[in-house]
Amino acid sequence: MQDRLPEDAPAAAESLLPAGLPLDAHVLERPRQGSPAVAVFEVVAASGFPTQLGLGALLMVLGLRPFADDGSLSMSYLAVLMPADTVLILALVAWRIRAGGERVSGVLLGARSWPREGWLGIGLIPVIFGAVVVVMLALRAAWPGLHNLEANPFEALIRSRLDALVLGVLVIMTGGLKEEVQRAFVLHRFDQQLGGARLGLVLYSLVFGAGHIIQGYDVAIVTALLGVAWGTIFLWRRNVVAPAVSHAGFNAAQVLQFAMFGG
Repeated sequence: MQDRLPEDAPAAAESLLPAGLPLDAHVLERPRQGSPAVAVFEVVAASGFPTQLGLGALLMVLGLRPFADDGSLSMSYLAVLMPADTVLILALVAWRIRAGGERVSGVLLGARSWPREGWLGIGLIPVIFGAVVVVMLALRAAWPGLHNLEANPFEALIRSRLDALVLGVLVIMTGGLKEEVQRAFVLHRFDQQLGGARLGLVLYSLVFGAGHIIQGYDVAIVTALLGVAWGTIFLWRRNVVAPAVSHAGFNAAQVLQFAMFGG
């Protein structure tokens, strides 16, 4: 039988390191305690669908509608929904990580240098954006029927520079922060109790793509592939900064494209 480590083992291990040298997060994290059923509940809750449905219902009661009279998306609705959902998801993820006896920083940031990961994310922005352009053109050439919308619904939101600025802030916050924290948490839970990180990467990327189907079938497919890319970066680095910066930069570039050239 394997001996149990004493309760103060993490602190003792950290004290043996030279001052200023970070200890790998996996050494300090305690084993996850809980059942797969609880992990499934956590993954579903953190996916964003329950929180957005609940918030959407509340906003409708308060008189805010997701669509304007002309059928376009409502900027006012999104400007309330997206920040509120981001706060809820971040609080939920932090709560469930701590409930499992782990540290939020250990799960989401590991022991890598934040600035270095940030520069990596910046360097990935043009790579990701260029890859998306190539894949989108290939899809439209090989299967034109996938391009079922003439214009991205988010493009119609931009009627002024202020609209572009507001939308840019919203998509940077939602994509770069919320969605990458969601992805990191979901992959972490799959890695621990739900069949492994690779399975989680495939399943959650499909869900991620389906969540963007309002923007068109081709966009949903490309978004699923983006989910695979950003999830792979997180699993490689075990740090959410690089995929978050890359995702935020990509979203900002898309809003700039909509504002300047259209979809």
